[in-house]
Amino acid sequence: MTKLHSALLSLMLSLLIILAGCAGDSSSSNGAKKDKSLKEAPGGHYYGGIFNMNDTEYFRSLYPLNVSEVVGHRITNQIYEGLVKLDQKDLSVLPAIAEKFDVSDDGLVYTFKLRDGVVFHDDPCFEGGKGRTVTAQDIKFCLDRLCVKGTENAGFDFVKDRIIGAKEHSAAVAKGSPSTEGVQGIKILDPKTIQITLSQPFASFASILSMPFGYIYPKEAVDKYGSELRAKTVGTGPFYLKNLQPNQGLVMLRNEKYWGKDASGNQLPYLDGIRWSFIADQKGELMAFKKGKLDMTYRLPLEMIDEVLDENKQLKPDFAEYQFQEEPALSIYYYAFKLKGDRFNNKKLRQAFAYAIDKQKIVDYTMKGGAVPGHYGAVPPSFKGYNNKIVKGYDYNPKKAQQLMAEAGYPNGEGFPELTLQINSGGTRNEQVAEAAQKMLTDNLNIKLQISKVPWPQHLEGAETGKTDFWRYGWIADYPDPENFLNLFLSKHVPATFEEKAYINTPRYENPEFDKAMEQALATTDKNARYRLYEKADQIMIADAPIIPIYYEIDRRLVQSYVRNYHKNAMEYRDLGVVWFEPNEAYKANKMN
Repeated sequence: MTKLHSALLSLMLSLLIILAGCAGDSSSSNGAKKDKSLKEAPGGHYYGGIFNMNDTEYFRSLYPLNVSEVVGHRITNQIYEGLVKLDQKDLSVLPAIAEKFDVSDDGLVYTFKLRDGVVFHDDPCFEGGKGRTVTAQDIKFCLDRLCVKGTENAGFDFVKDRIIGAKEHSAAVAKGSPSTEGVQGIKILDPKTIQITLSQPFASFASILSMPFGYIYPKEAVDKYGSELRAKTVGTGPFYLKNLQPNQGLVMLRNEKYWGKDASGNQLPYLDGIRWSFIADQKGELMAFKKGKLDMTYRLPLEMIDEVLDENKQLKPDFAEYQFQEEPALSIYYYAFKLKGDRFNNKKLRQAFAYAIDKQKIVDYTMKGGAVPGHYGAVPPSFKGYNNKIVKGYDYNPKKAQQLMAEAGYPNGEGFPELTLQINSGGTRNEQVAEAAQKMLTDNLNIKLQISKVPWPQHLEGAETGKTDFWRYGWIADYPDPENFLNLFLSKHVPATFEEKAYINTPRYENPEFDKAMEQALATTDKNARYRLYEKADQIMIADAPIIPIYYEIDRRLVQSYVRNYHKNAMEYRDLGVVWFEPNEAYKANKMN
């Protein structure tokens, strides 16, 4: 172990000890000693324990309408809920705040019946500090806010052309004259029933409502906290935010008033709480996991894969006691170009870059086989029924790259100004991939390329506002539909100026043929026919090369042997409200000493 990694591990362990105090892991609120043993419940489940995890990036915001990155999503998914949520096993849509919902035969009208017993977390924003019951008015309030374009609403593009009256409501709010009825397509039928009407059918609309933008929060919290909702949370989920140490960690505790129950009638959640740290070192994370200080570790350090797995992807003896979970991810890792500028408005130049990067080599040697090379389009190969292999992308072809570079006006790279590839910090993976791509682009195109590493919020800001020409980006599905990836490139998501953030279409790509194919797909109810149109749109987009797909990831994580009901899925969608600990020897060694 290097001195650096020893220091990082010490920092992580110190932070976990500090956060343990915040969580009340050793004492209750009245100072009494807390029993760390687990309590058995009917059905073979157990109550108790604090789940420890780490992310290598800090979140940008916990305010539901501004959660546009994965860390914020993973955190808020434990605190907030929408009308529906996803099943951790298969990503199917499950009722949440809504007890049930119905969809009309024409696919346009969604009617949600709210369940009894759903209450907001206790918070000073309420009279007496006690959370109140959720009503249809709360749903209407939050969904109406979703339908208003604004700098703090990253979800507007997902609903503006889907919910009837969304764009009109947004325009009226901008003019200062909104209707007292709110959005036309969102109606309260009675205190327990709300109805949403779409302008055209969209098979994944219920999945969209499971996203953070569909989370429900009280008006009282908006009135009291305003912009502070970035770090203040008032939801209905299985856990509530107890303590937050900026850039270091946070603690959530069990919501004793949560409505959820398991098949045996046990109230959820089983866990006492969750402790989250933010140490940007994957080696340190893995070492903390081995010492029993973390209950899972996600994305194994690339340089340590050979220590963990053998050639058959089986755990080596030093790691055999853990659970190894692997799943082809619904995600894409890519480099993007700013198209609305002087640098990359030339398609041949972008194509030259795409052909100059050996994605297979990056997958084999940098990613250690933990991905599929990005030879296709934007849609990952893990969608069943979607034939991404017919979408012709960019394999490694340095001669073609050099030819296109010359045709773009830069023979042998002459006259091409020095360029910076901007990546976000968080572990070493982004740096290792960027360094491999840097060498390939430099060797094959004879250009000067620098790498700039910045924190995630700054990186996101630069991409969304067009302050960088060439950057690393990635997309993990918000909902399991190819449209979620292709939606990123619709021209309707391109703002008029760089003063407005491009939340979705960060390259600011526009092509009427692509838009038309997508429009046809969205109007097609037959899944197979719709997927063929998605494939057509994917091909149109990738031929224009607004992005360079580098790889489609295969997610890997290690989980402690005592963790139960923590299922892996292609979206890394985490629902710790159903996770429990089994009191085996590993649990006793890690948690009770």
